[in-house]
Amino acid sequence: MSARLSVIGASLLLTASPAACDVAEGLDDIRGGAEESEQSAPVVPVRLTASAADLGAVPIAAPLRFKLVDGTLKTLTLLASDGTKLDGDRDGQTWRLASRLEPGTDYVARAKAERNDGQVVTKQLRFHTEDLTLDQQAYPSVAPLAGETVGVGMPVAVRFDLPVSDKAAFERHMTVTSTPAQAGSWHWFNDYEVRFRPKTYWQAGTDVSVDLDLNSIPAGNGIYGQESRVIDFHVGDANVYKVDAASHQMQVFTNGALVRTIPITTGKAGFTTRSGTKVIMEKFAEKRMNSETVGIASNDPEAYDIDDVQWAMRVTSSGEFIHAAPWSVGSQGSANVSHGCTGLSTENAAWLYAMTKRGDVVEYTGTDRWMTLENGYGDWNADFASYKAGSALS
Repeated sequence: MSARLSVIGASLLLTASPAACDVAEGLDDIRGGAEESEQSAPVVPVRLTASAADLGAVPIAAPLRFKLVDGTLKTLTLLASDGTKLDGDRDGQTWRLASRLEPGTDYVARAKAERNDGQVVTKQLRFHTEDLTLDQQAYPSVAPLAGETVGVGMPVAVRFDLPVSDKAAFERHMTVTSTPAQAGSWHWFNDYEVRFRPKTYWQAGTDVSVDLDLNSIPAGNGIYGQESRVIDFHVGDANVYKVDAASHQMQVFTNGALVRTIPITTGKAGFTTRSGTKVIMEKFAEKRMNSETVGIASNDPEAYDIDDVQWAMRVTSSGEFIHAAPWSVGSQGSANVSHGCTGLSTENAAWLYAMTKRGDVVEYTGTDRWMTLENGYGDWNADFASYKAGSALS
């Protein structure tokens, strides 16, 4: 962050001295004697003013205007210390900033103006924007990752490290575009998390671009967007797995075609697997599974601690996975004996794991325990109208 410049004031007077940044351009030879000079109109110094009260700590969100006084404004340019030129709109003697300022940055405004004696002079005004700590800048983490290929159920998930209270201001600068075009909406889950989903599952083969133009946008309560981000990702084959906990079967569909039916087991009484639409959140070739992470104490008769569960794929944040369960092969296809996960044979689990992407869809039926929007990527467990109602701009 640049050191602050010493600022004399928001309004500086032009003088004839180059040291005062008053530079005359195209001076004509002065003709005539002393009597003619004495009869000439006195030169009125030109002033360039800024709307900011403190040029040593200009707020990055406040509208910034420059005004030329006692002269005619020809041009004005505004440059950051790294040479970046900022856009603005001129209206007569006033120039209004149309770009966003960076915190903790030095800027210089240079105006060319015509004085009352016809001379064109250059005036510059330097200022420094307010310094912000990281505790005043909200950073957006985004899923999917840039360049990732995902399943048709993958929402765009944005999580901020600081609370966003002015959600509408942020959402106005958050856009999702897709090819082919598909309607969708943002939905705020809380002050930290907002997600976007299309009206129906993404079409296979869709290219999606997420533009979070949040740099320096006010988030409320003295917090601003820390950085703008653009994330592009691709939607791959439409993998949809239909799990029926009552019949203990999983049907695997790819692009609408049934490719395999797999015997499975789901949660037993007291650990019922949730019905509803789930989305693959993450994958582990091998994962330790400990019952204490889902609220089952180590001294409970139902406790478990397995170091090397293979081909595990998370479908809820509450702890449901699809994984290899060689210990329950005898019950797969006929009984529900798990603690809520969906168990497959090692062979079937390895096959499914190899074809699965983050964002693939798993639709569960057959139980009376229901998924919620907040449990993992549960975004599909609401009709689109209800989901869209969670937009700050709805």
